[in-house]
Amino acid sequence: MKHQKFRRAGVASGLIVSTTMLAALLTFPSAQAQDKTTGIADVPRGTILPVRLNQSISSSKSQPGQIITARIMQDVPLANGGKIREGSKVIGHVVSVSSPAEGDGGKLSLQFDKLISSGRTIPIRTNLRAVAGFMAIMQAETPTDGPVSMPIARTQVGGDVAYTSAGEVTTTDGEVVGKSVNGGVLTQVHTNNRQGRDCLAAIGDNDSRQAMWVFSADACGTYGLSEISIAHAGESEPGGVIVLASAKGQLKLPRGAGMLLRVQE
Repeated sequence: MKHQKFRRAGVASGLIVSTTMLAALLTFPSAQAQDKTTGIADVPRGTILPVRLNQSISSSKSQPGQIITARIMQDVPLANGGKIREGSKVIGHVVSVSSPAEGDGGKLSLQFDKLISSGRTIPIRTNLRAVAGFMAIMQAETPTDGPVSMPIARTQVGGDVAYTSAGEVTTTDGEVVGKSVNGGVLTQVHTNNRQGRDCLAAIGDNDSRQAMWVFSADACGTYGLSEISIAHAGESEPGGVIVLASAKGQLKLPRGAGMLLRVQE
């Protein structure tokens, strides 16, 4: 009889513990729930997306309709409080391809129109602020020795100096424009006129610091791609269509090239 009472008491206490644990699990925010709280429904206009191209594209081999993908290289804080996580994917396609004509080089038009982040697919329209070749990206990712009194530094694509260990980001004139963070930098974007283009600073009311990865605050145009220019950045009509042109011969943008895309809508 006593054994039966003990067993019943044990079952009852077990039920209480199980119920308590269940209640705790239901009230404790799960990883999935936490991920949803950082999910995003849209990307504010003016947001910079620092990406690395996942495949090579060229005027000799690429075809209209070919899918292009690129990886977000740094966590992107958003003006609306959300965040795009590093490793998210931007998807686009080749719009048109032109082989070299007499006296001209090849041309390639592309468009990025989707962002996949935290399991969500978000439509976007972007223009191109800057693009850098693979070697230029590699050089910017390689630390160099700074002054004795300063931590190790990296020279950004465009000339800014980014000091490691949560240090400052400064222009070549010594102006502080941001700070180093895990995976890149957060800087106040500056206006620049390069290659006959006007790369604007803040757009609309989105004047927060932007995730620029290995690029300078005023990065604009092409770097490490001597034969390639941005013929159309996608800011004006046709909106979102980026046209790259080669000075001569076929155009090739290699895998690993870096881009600063800017969200228009």
